[in-house]
Amino acid sequence: MSFQDNPQLESQPTTWRRSDDPQYADDPEFTAYTTSLSDKLFSLTSNISRLSNQIALLGTRRETERVRERVQDLLSETGDGFKEIGEGLKKVQNWHDLGPSQKYTQGKLNQEFKASLTEFQGLQRNALEKQRAARSALEEEQQSSQSVTSPSQQQQQQLQQQQQPILADQSEVSFNETLITERESEIQQIESSVSELNELFRDVAHMVHEQGASLDIISENVVQTRDDTRNADQQLRTASRHQKSARGKACCLLLILAVVLAVVVLAVVLG
Repeated sequence: MSFQDNPQLESQPTTWRRSDDPQYADDPEFTAYTTSLSDKLFSLTSNISRLSNQIALLGTRRETERVRERVQDLLSETGDGFKEIGEGLKKVQNWHDLGPSQKYTQGKLNQEFKASLTEFQGLQRNALEKQRAARSALEEEQQSSQSVTSPSQQQQQQLQQQQQPILADQSEVSFNETLITERESEIQQIESSVSELNELFRDVAHMVHEQGASLDIISENVVQTRDDTRNADQQLRTASRHQKSARGKACCLLLILAVVLAVVVLAVVLG
């Protein structure tokens, strides 16, 4: 049984027993830290949504330099956010003296982080594919232009009369070279981020795997406790009904005995 299948665990209080404290108490530092990580992870979902919209414009007529800048900024900002949260999860992983509910919170954060990171990595790959396709198209266009502006020796005299068009073509080639250089830089940045986050994803996947067995045990224990509590409550209700019924019967018997006794006493007195 997986802990993901038991939403009732979320309603369990995050309390634990300190080794030097006989009373149950919250760990405010753990609660504050995990809440902060959860809030940061939630904020990244809005980045992912905006990034998805911007990447959809790449390779279309609506693509502009500003669109590419926004894509690169969102990729960089969101990637840094995931790395920061990943370091926080490693700290939570090494937190000492955690109770069952806190371990559940720990595992739940890891699962949510893994799911969001997987979605972001998909967007990274999509952006990378579109940037590579755009670079290839520019390179093909450049080669085509160069083939036109690099004629054989027999055509040189004719091209001297067309110097202005040639200069325009050369200007276009230079512009394409600049675009290719920019695309290459953007591609390298994305590839670097992909490599870093792949390593982070492996670390988190390992943590999730390590916690799997213990979280399943916690889940089963909580479910068993819930079922036992329900059974005990049902038995108490049944016993209460039986007790009420027994008291009602006893009252009836006492009333009958009182009536009989009163009749007997009355008969004796009148006799």
